Amino acid sequence: MDHIDSPEHGEWLRAEGRRLLSFARASQVAEGFAALDAQGRLLPVACAETIITARMTHSFALAHLQGEPGCLALVEHGVRALRGPLHDARHGGWFARPHGQGDDGKAAYLHAFVALAASSAVVADAAGAQGLLADAVRVLEQRFWCEDEGALRESFSSDWQQPEAYRGANSNMHATEAFLALADVTGDTLWLERALRIVERIIQGHAAANGYRVVEHFDAHWQPVPEYNRDNPADHFRPYGTTPGHAFEWSRLVLHLEAARRLAGLPTPDELLACARGLFASACQHAWGIEGTAGIVYTLDWHDQPVVRERLHWVHAEACASAAALLRRTGEPDYAHWYRRFWAFIDTHFIDRAAGSWHHELDPANRPAATIWAGKPDLYHAYQAVLLPTLPLAPSLATALARNVTKR
Repeated sequence: MDHIDSPEHGEWLRAEGRRLLSFARASQVAEGFAALDAQGRLLPVACAETIITARMTHSFALAHLQGEPGCLALVEHGVRALRGPLHDARHGGWFARPHGQGDDGKAAYLHAFVALAASSAVVADAAGAQGLLADAVRVLEQRFWCEDEGALRESFSSDWQQPEAYRGANSNMHATEAFLALADVTGDTLWLERALRIVERIIQGHAAANGYRVVEHFDAHWQPVPEYNRDNPADHFRPYGTTPGHAFEWSRLVLHLEAARRLAGLPTPDELLACARGLFASACQHAWGIEGTAGIVYTLDWHDQPVVRERLHWVHAEACASAAALLRRTGEPDYAHWYRRFWAFIDTHFIDRAAGSWHHELDPANRPAATIWAGKPDLYHAYQAVLLPTLPLAPSLATALARNVTKR
């Protein structure tokens, strides 16, 4: 692990993190945080979004815990927005945009990120964070968590009266991430039990039975719907087929769960490491460098053929983080090889040294594009990619930074 743990690489990661933070600061608007264009400017019709506000609040909390100046004020701005204009004071939960503009209901995916942001803000000791955390936990437990299913329900109408007859792996993946953080912040290992139940269903159950291809879409009875969104294959949050980036992300989260349960003295299934290996191997085999061009495609069909050939920044960020986690867990040189390969690709193709931050999308020839994602709205994946290799697998990021936990 000489490369990942070298002082030189650690300093490079820290410098890249500062560069990302510098770009992202411009996303602050009156009611939270909004998307930036490719040059780092707010759009003329810039509007706060809850998903961006939650992710930025979480990321700035991590930066504050690293000692980056000026970030606590940004965390507290995010907390105020999530407790104010983005919160539904009448029905509870969170709107996608301030005051329910363009109301599209209450989504588990969004609420998982609010819980993650709240937990990190609490660790950062931000004003109002404890109240935000209490609200987020209440909504997750009362509205989304289904004890019978061992997973989150997907979404509801704004007044919670109309549930969606759909279950999704993506929202439950981010719930797993949030639950790991909630376990650390609250001291309640029930969150680790819930995270394990999600992993048992989606990964140990469905993914393992499908060659570690992550099944993304299900009906209300958790039966797979493999043709979901075939006519809209590049959907931002529910694309058709398999999404290799999620296999990488799940691989890392499974290892975090294993480490968290061991740290808490809880029974830990032996299968978790095998799942992490299988997910990583499947994504590398089927999605990297296909058709003779380096990079990871966005989606594949059920015969492992590319559907959406664009390369997205978050996929490569998660591939890097997954390789780092497996290297940390096993010490095996093959993961160091992939770690270096992924970072070399990011450094060559994604990092935008002219305008700042990372290009969010490349076309199939690895040229900057905006077919799926316009601009550079998202700090979360890239910032975690430069942070995760420097930390242990447990506790979760904010808690590890606050405790100054060293790598192990």
